[in-house]
Amino acid sequence: MDERDILQRITSLVDEERELRERAESASPDHDHVPDRLRLSQLEQGLDQCWDLLRQRRAKKQYGENPDDAAARPVTQVEGYNG
Repeated sequence: MDERDILQRITSLVDEERELRERAESASPDHDHVPDRLRLSQLEQGLDQCWDLLRQRRAKKQYGENPDDAAARPVTQVEGYNG
């Protein structure tokens, strides 16, 4: 997955996240949002992984290494990373 592919994936995940959040805001208060909350959690985890992979690729390129050697890390490793 190259940088362009990662950025497209990020855009897709952000679009879906926005759509779910807008739907939750416009839904009635008694509507059960469990499936949406679960999907939002998955989207957030996927975004964390994509951003981490993008950072890895850019760092490798900056230091003369092959960006294709970067690999997606497990969610547990990258979740909530704000670096």
